[in-house]
Amino acid sequence: MVKRREPTARQMRLATELRRLREAAGLSSREAASLLGVAPAQITHIESALAGVSELRVRRLASHYACGDEEFVDALVAMATDRTRGWWEEYRGLLPTPFLDLSELEHHARFLRHVAILYVPGLLQTEDYSRAVFSSRVPELTGEEVELRIQHRKARQRLTVPYEAVIHEAALRIRVSGRGTSRAQLARLIELSEADHITVRVIPFDLDGFASAAGTMTYVGGPLPKLDTVVRDALHGSAFIDSGAQLHTYRTSFRKVEGASLDPAQSREFIHRLAKEL
Repeated sequence: MVKRREPTARQMRLATELRRLREAAGLSSREAASLLGVAPAQITHIESALAGVSELRVRRLASHYACGDEEFVDALVAMATDRTRGWWEEYRGLLPTPFLDLSELEHHARFLRHVAILYVPGLLQTEDYSRAVFSSRVPELTGEEVELRIQHRKARQRLTVPYEAVIHEAALRIRVSGRGTSRAQLARLIELSEADHITVRVIPFDLDGFASAAGTMTYVGGPLPKLDTVVRDALHGSAFIDSGAQLHTYRTSFRKVEGASLDPAQSREFIHRLAKEL
């Protein structure tokens, strides 16, 4: 058995779900290995995403773990048997792994939701806006690194799944570069908000009693709600969150943020007014 050197976030999620099923069944990894007729180390490798797992073994494990959710098992099988080599693989070894993991998550997403506080969401950024953001990073990126990140971001923007962005007024007003860049970015937001699959909402400064927008987050809809993922920006990369309790918390948080924001038509008008001020 050849071990994986660098499992993807999707492979890690499959491994995590198989471990959760085993633990819910009250079985040790040794007991699971005995039921499957393999060495205990193989269960360990499967549950750490260091080894792949076939459809047959996923279904046998689910049966041994008394998992009767057929739709969930089918979703796990799809994850186990997926051999997609996505466009993001072109950047492997050139960009940090979290960039590729995010691309893979987005590729398989049923929908995307984003809360933005300080920056316009990456999927809605103009090239000049992205360049200004990446150029301000500490430690400083080289020109080549900046351009790689911009090209990768532009490729991510080809997504056509339903996408809802709730953007705080602060992110619309902060000038990451000059007036021209800000004006073009606001115009781009208005243009994109007219697309059938994109919804843009704004949280204005003068909203009374609003404390829900505590931080940026991306909510990625999986094939089933229990396979959703939340992505949070961290100091040294992105954090992928997938526990049931935390997903419930973030779903609730997004509903509050969405409910407190302006509706899409009001948001477009709000962005129009900001653009006229520049």
